[in-house]
Amino acid sequence: MAHLLIHRGLAKKNFIENTIPSFKYCFKKKYGIETDIHCTKDNKIICFHDFNLKKKFKINKLIKKTNYQELLKISKAKKKPIPLLKDLIKISNKKRFLMLEIKPLLSKGNLKALLGEIRKLKNYSLTSFKEKNIINLYKNKKNLNLGLLIPSTFTFKKTLTKSKKKCVKFLVLEKKFLREKKLNRIKKKMYFYTIRDKKLFNQFKDKNLIFENL
Repeated sequence: MAHLLIHRGLAKKNFIENTIPSFKYCFKKKYGIETDIHCTKDNKIICFHDFNLKKKFKINKLIKKTNYQELLKISKAKKKPIPLLKDLIKISNKKRFLMLEIKPLLSKGNLKALLGEIRKLKNYSLTSFKEKNIINLYKNKKNLNLGLLIPSTFTFKKTLTKSKKKCVKFLVLEKKFLREKKLNRIKKKMYFYTIRDKKLFNQFKDKNLIFENL
């Protein structure tokens, strides 16, 4: 059965990405979630896309240099509270599939905090554009469900090479790869991002898709 995951909880155009109300709606509709995770200065794992608050909140603060309570205060004032990963895990009831995209390069402390948060999760995957994150996580725990995000600039040949790494259990590929004729040469599980076109979604919904606003 294919995994159909809603990108950052954006099930509808007016939804606010990576927030608890958006996540709850997705779970109610029986979809899984793809979300982004960062680590705060005090080593809390949060669901947030950017490295800085500038774009979302017009404040020039780096996530990694700010404690969670300060981030929560800022985001609550804008009525867009930043959730902790543990809040997302709680409302998922450990039943809905969670794909967690690790945005920063994890320090040892970050890595330990993340492993602590997901220790009881079964229906999940961890992925990152930063291959070092996948390698370091694999070194710590071999049975983690780890995948590599492949940039859209990668050739098929380079993608195929990455797929053969022992630590990589699946790939997350840009949607252009849906039409790649040599795709059957990749022997790992594959997900495709980000589908925003209903026609494309319907054509390939037997695949593992990450989609939004459909």
